[in-house]
Amino acid sequence: MVYCKKCGNELSEEAKYCPVCGTATSSEEAPAASTVRVASTKPDMSGVKLAFWGERFVAWLLDAIILGIAVGILGLFSLIAGLTWSVWPSWIPFFNFNVGGVIYFLYWMFMDGLYGQSIGKMIMRIKVTRLDGSPIGIGPAAIESVGKAFLLPLDCLIGWLLYPKRRQRIFNYISETIVVKET
Repeated sequence: MVYCKKCGNELSEEAKYCPVCGTATSSEEAPAASTVRVASTKPDMSGVKLAFWGERFVAWLLDAIILGIAVGILGLFSLIAGLTWSVWPSWIPFFNFNVGGVIYFLYWMFMDGLYGQSIGKMIMRIKVTRLDGSPIGIGPAAIESVGKAFLLPLDCLIGWLLYPKRRQRIFNYISETIVVKET
C-alpha cells in the first residue's frame, strides 16, 4: 500500500496528491514487518505546484471576457430571433441555468476535458489534472465545470473553507481534479 508522507492517509498507487492534506506524493511502499521501505518506480511529484487562487481567478476572468464577447455578439443576433440571454454567467439565485451559462459550461467542459486548459488557463500557464496527474477527460470536466458555470461563489466559498491546502473548489473535490502550474 502507498501512504501519504505527511498525514499517513492511504493512497491509490497512481495518486500524485493526497486527497486529505493535498501533499504531493512520492510513492513509497508501506513499512513491512521488518520496517524496511522499498521505493516505488513511480516518479516523485514533489516538484508539482498547485496553482494559486489568484491565478485561477485571472484565468477564469480571461475566459469570461473572451467568451463574453463572443456570446454577446451571438446575443445581438439572437435579438432578431426574439431570444434573450445573459452574456455573463448568472449566480443570483446561486443556481440559474441560462443560455449564457450553458455556453460557458460547454466551453469549460470541452476545453478542460480535451486539452486540460481553457484559453485563460493557457495564458496563465496552469492546467487541470486528475489527482494522479493524468488528463481529466470529459466526464470529470463536466462535473468541475458545473461549479464554474452555475455556482461559482458557493463553489469557491465551500472549497476555500474545506480544502484550503489543496486549493480545490468543491466541484474540483467531487471530480477528483486539481489545478497545477505548468512546468
